[in-house]
Amino acid sequence: MVSITMAEQSDDWALLTAWRGGDSRAGERLATRYFGILTRFFLNKVRNADDAADLVSETFLACTSSKERVAGPGAFRPFLFAIAMNKLRGYYRKQAKRRRELDDFGDVCVANALPRTPSSILAHAQEARLLVRGLRRLSLSQQIVVELNVFEGLRGPQIAELLGVPSPTVYTHLRRGRKRLATVIRELTNDPKLADSTVMGLETWALEIRAKIARDT
Repeated sequence: MVSITMAEQSDDWALLTAWRGGDSRAGERLATRYFGILTRFFLNKVRNADDAADLVSETFLACTSSKERVAGPGAFRPFLFAIAMNKLRGYYRKQAKRRRELDDFGDVCVANALPRTPSSILAHAQEARLLVRGLRRLSLSQQIVVELNVFEGLRGPQIAELLGVPSPTVYTHLRRGRKRLATVIRELTNDPKLADSTVMGLETWALEIRAKIARDT
């Protein structure tokens, strides 16, 4: 399920170097390569698909204007996601009905900040819808690492590199996030079989959601 292959990752720097040199096609290739993962990153954290699309565009625009700051080989993906995180922070800060300021970004509960009804573009299956609702009840730091693990197939060290945080922090968020997700899913439905099916088949329902997103974007 990993959306960016190792070969593509090693080519990022060459594309970025060409982009710096004025090759617009190289920039377009980078944008195409990361469009899917950025779309999925934003989609379940904002109010609707239009907002997610706007944030993807804003991320690439900021990347274009700041690309000279990428320090060396292998730095593009963390650089891109640092911009995406900043755009997401800005999005939340602009929301008029926030409960409190985002002083501690990682501890903000997404369920308190966003509508609790999952976006209709994500999935039709009951399990997939329940998974989306459950993810929105996690703290944002947990939601991000769980989604990168489940939706993108990334492991702890890869997530740590992508987000620029220590691996132990990622493993802590992942362990607690998956445990919390299982608890929340069971709280969200009165059907034990549906809850068990959702928890046991996280990767299956994540794959269905990914396919739905790909068809609708």
